[in-house]
Amino acid sequence: MIETIKNAWKIPEIRRKFFFTVFIILVFRLGSHIPVPFINVSELANYMKSLSQDSSGSGQFFNYFSMLSGGGMQYGAIFAMGVTPYINASIIMNLLTVAIPPLERIQKEGEEGRKKIAKYTRFATVILGLIQGGAYYYVLYTQGLINDAVIGAVMNVFVAVVIVLCFTAGSALMMWLGERLDENGLGNGISILLFAGIISRVPEAAAYLYRNAFEGGKMIPVILILVIFLAVIAFIVWMTNAERRIPVQYAKRVVGRKMYGGQSTHIPIKVNMSGVMPIIFASSILSMPSMILGFMSNTNSSIYKFLKVFSYDAPFYALFYLVLIIAFAYFYVTIQYNPVEMANNLRKNSGAVPGIRPGKPTSDFISKILSRITLMGALFLAVIAVGPILVGSVNGIQLTLGGTSVLIVVGVALDTVQNLESQMMMRHYKGFLD
Repeated sequence: MIETIKNAWKIPEIRRKFFFTVFIILVFRLGSHIPVPFINVSELANYMKSLSQDSSGSGQFFNYFSMLSGGGMQYGAIFAMGVTPYINASIIMNLLTVAIPPLERIQKEGEEGRKKIAKYTRFATVILGLIQGGAYYYVLYTQGLINDAVIGAVMNVFVAVVIVLCFTAGSALMMWLGERLDENGLGNGISILLFAGIISRVPEAAAYLYRNAFEGGKMIPVILILVIFLAVIAFIVWMTNAERRIPVQYAKRVVGRKMYGGQSTHIPIKVNMSGVMPIIFASSILSMPSMILGFMSNTNSSIYKFLKVFSYDAPFYALFYLVLIIAFAYFYVTIQYNPVEMANNLRKNSGAVPGIRPGKPTSDFISKILSRITLMGALFLAVIAVGPILVGSVNGIQLTLGGTSVLIVVGVALDTVQNLESQMMMRHYKGFLD
C-alpha cells in the first residue's frame, strides 16, 4: 500500500486529485463545527455527552448518527445529519428500481438512465433531509436546547423553519461535495466523507481507552480490546479480498478465417458481495424503536414496553441484529445478482461451467454457490457488527468505534488503493501506446 501511494504521488494528475480530496475533507470538517443559528451549543454539547455515556437505545441511536456525521450532531452543526439522508435515498432508489418496472427500464438505459436515477436520488435526499431535520429539531425543542431569547409563536415557527432548512441544506451540500469528489477526487466521494467522519473520532476513542486503562484500572480489558481490534482489521482485509471462482470454459468457434474462444476463465464472486449495506439496513431498522422511545414520556404504556424489547440495552438486541443482518444480506444479493441471467449470458457467448449442462442446471449451480457464499459473508458481517456489542457488555467498556466503523474505514482504504492502482495502470498503458 505504501509503495502504491509513493508511486502515485509522482504522477501530477493524481497529486492534484489528492489535494482536491484533502480540500473537500477540510470543508467537510469545517462544516461539522459551524453551528446552526438559534441552537444553544453549550447545552447541546452537555446533552450529547450525557447520551454518549448512556448505554440505552436512545443514546446508541444518537451515537450512531453522530459517528456518520463526524461528530457534527453534538455541535448542532450545518453538517449534523451527514450523508445519512443520501445513503437512505440511495437504498430506497435501489429497492424501487427492482420493485417498479418503469424505474428498472430507466436504469437499463445506460448513461442517460443513470443520470435520471441520480436526479431522483437527489430529490429523495432533500425530502428525507427535511423529515430527518424536522425530527432533530423536535429533539432539540423538547430538550430545551433552543436559545431562550427566542419567544413568541411566530418566532418559534421562524426558528423551526430556519433550523430544519439549515440541516437539509447541509445534507444537500454534502451530497454535492461527494459528487465533486467522484469527478475530481480519489475514490468514491460519499465513502471518503464517511471515512473522514469516522477517522475524526479516533482521538476521542483513544482518550476513552486511555482513561479506562490508567484511571479506571482496566488495563487488561483495554489491551484485550486493542488486540481484538487489530485482529478484526486483518480479518476484514482477508474477507474483503476473498472470492469464490466459478470456472468457465468457452467453446471454439470460427468466424471467417479467425478462431475465437477455446480459453478457460472464471467468474469471481466475492464472499462479502453486499459490503456494509446489510449492517446499515439492520442498524437503521433497529434504531427506529430507540428513536421512538426517546420521544415517549409514558414508560408504562404497552407500546413503550413492546419497543423496549428492541432497544440497544435489551437482552436480545444482539440476536435481533444478527438475524436482520443475515436476512438483509440474502435480500441484497438477491436483487443484485440474477443466476438465470448469468446462465443465459454464458450460453449466448458459448460458455459453460465444466461438468454442468447449460441452461437451468447452470443457473441452479450458480444459485447454490451464491447461497453458500452469501451465508459466509452474512456471518462475517454479523461477527463484525455484533462482536463489539458482546465485548463491551463483558468488559463494561463501550467501544466508540464499533465493527461497522472499522468495516467502513478498512473497505474505503482498500477501495482507494485499488483506485490508485487502476489509475496508475491506465497511465502506464497510455504511455506504452504513445
